[in-house]
Amino acid sequence: MSGGVDSSVAAYILKNRNYDCIGAMMKLYADDTNIALPPNHKGCCSLEDAEDARAVATALGIPFYVFNFTDSFDEQVMARFIKAYRQGRTPNPCIDCNRFMKFEKFLHRATELDVTYIATGHYAHIALGQNGRYLLKRSADTSKDQTYVLYAMTQAQLARTLFPLGELTKEAVREIAANLNFTTADKRDSQDICFAPDGDYAGFIQRHTGHVEPKGDFVSPSGQVLGRHNGISRYTIGQRKGLGLYGPTPQYVSAIDPKSNTVTVGPAENLFTSRLTACDINFIPFDSLSGPLNITAKIRYSHPPTPAKLWQTGPDEIHVEFDTPQRAITPGQAVVLYDDDVVVGGGTIAAL
Repeated sequence: MSGGVDSSVAAYILKNRNYDCIGAMMKLYADDTNIALPPNHKGCCSLEDAEDARAVATALGIPFYVFNFTDSFDEQVMARFIKAYRQGRTPNPCIDCNRFMKFEKFLHRATELDVTYIATGHYAHIALGQNGRYLLKRSADTSKDQTYVLYAMTQAQLARTLFPLGELTKEAVREIAANLNFTTADKRDSQDICFAPDGDYAGFIQRHTGHVEPKGDFVSPSGQVLGRHNGISRYTIGQRKGLGLYGPTPQYVSAIDPKSNTVTVGPAENLFTSRLTACDINFIPFDSLSGPLNITAKIRYSHPPTPAKLWQTGPDEIHVEFDTPQRAITPGQAVVLYDDDVVVGGGTIAAL
């Protein structure tokens, strides 16, 4: 229970189905962590969120606990986030949080407590396929579907996970919460990265590590120096704003090279490409792919599933080629693969 409306209603639904429920929140960073919170911040895992979650648990008549996972979160999420930016990549820490915290660390704690299932407020659906394997499917509310951040789930994890909201819309969830007078009924969704809620990722990295990133050169595709940048972690593929470069045509970040400490910028047409290679892969309906497969793929959370062809090119590598060029395919982000509403799997974009 994160203290939001989704997990609150998920708990209610399971209690109403006569499950023996325990509410639990993960404490993910220490109270003295140097995190700059903007005014009126209401992100996830805060003290206020814990109070809201406890209030809902009390209303439902279920026990509530807070599990201190700060060390694991620092190692598995924040450290990976920092490492990726220093490598010129743009990570998605929400995927790592789901992968290493909710469905690994949290599930392990449930096992220690002799709890059969864990449940979350994710908008996704789990089903059993004809071959006996568990499938991850898109939610009924496609506008809120969260399968993009869940593609790394294993068969063992899917077997012990419940997604009670998979068949509901967000509007229906809020209506249920309002009818129950939950304090979370009108609470806004958390859109921020919890450990960098002000959106200043470079500032977080500097505060957390004490390391001041060196400045470097903006360069054209031909290598011409166009200006100075303020550290590579301040930039991502496709970025236009905040470059401080002026010219007759808009300039966009098209490549980041940590070895030379350069950021390549160019016209918008340089951002389009049809292919990518991904590693750290996971398949759900099967263990490996023997031949090419026609799928749809998402290269970021908000990206619509787009027709493409998939090949497995190594034990931990896939190649995806889109039918049409896609804008700003970004190393470090996930590519997630679909067969209609079934999640085939995904991986971390490594190269174009």
